[in-house]
Amino acid sequence: IFKFLGAMSVDLGKDRIKPYLPTILTPLYRELNSTYAEQDPTLKNLSQEIIELLKKLVGLETFSLAFSSVQKQANQKRAMRKKQRALQTVANPDIAARRKLKRHKNKEETRKRKIEFLRPTYKAKRPRSHALKDLAMVE
Repeated sequence: IFKFLGAMSVDLGKDRIKPYLPTILTPLYRELNSTYAEQDPTLKNLSQEIIELLKKLVGLETFSLAFSSVQKQANQKRAMRKKQRALQTVANPDIAARRKLKRHKNKEETRKRKIEFLRPTYKAKRPRSHALKDLAMVE
């Protein structure tokens, strides 16, 4: 998709690409700022190359305006999601408690996995099964 975006931007040219610039930059910006553990470095490099291509094609000033609008929009979305999560914690405490328990359980599993990786002779205790009792709310 990134290659397609780059090819379309070159094909459209300087004047016809300007209205579509924020739409093109959105996935590129998302890929550059992603913090996923299994992130593909080739995708990141490709998005960086296409951004450089767009900079040369459109000009620094126009590109900067479009890029800053994409950044601002992404930050607003992030802040909105964070605010909704905080409001959900207050509005639905049972859902928030379930999420917290799940996160704590995942943290325990991660810690055990790290210990086993660092010390192969050590075997951490694992839960026997993921039955319905594991998913039940603990009061």
